[in-house]
Amino acid sequence: MTNSNMLHYAEEVLDYGIMGTLLIMSIVALWLFIERMMYYRSIRLEEYTNKELLELDLGDNLSTISAIGANAPYVGLIGTIIGIVITFYSLGEAGSVDPKQVMTGLALALKATGAGILVAIPAISFYTIALRKMERLLVYWDVEQEKSLKSGQEE
Repeated sequence: MTNSNMLHYAEEVLDYGIMGTLLIMSIVALWLFIERMMYYRSIRLEEYTNKELLELDLGDNLSTISAIGANAPYVGLIGTIIGIVITFYSLGEAGSVDPKQVMTGLALALKATGAGILVAIPAISFYTIALRKMERLLVYWDVEQEKSLKSGQEE
């Protein structure tokens, strides 16, 4: 494999591999967030007699959303590193330093970091919103349990 073929392959990895991975991560985070919100709306707290089981059901998929939010910037950083390496290899092949080529290569490399951050911010927001909703449902469950205990004692 020649150097120019290797550079072309690396550019495609950056464009399709890293950006595609970030796109899939964002779709999965959004999908799981929507699923959680729909589940939280449909849950019947009165059907649960054990708080731990309720907490397990409410917490499904939250760790995946959190992991996406935490790792998306790192996936973007891998893309940036690949882009910078491509730029340096291109400069080495050319044998001269062209400021236009350097700036263009670095700008293209940084798009991966930007995309990673653009995936992470909504994912962390989704996680925070879902976690807060989960906490509220657990408090409502506690309140209902206290009410049922008091009404059982009064009888």
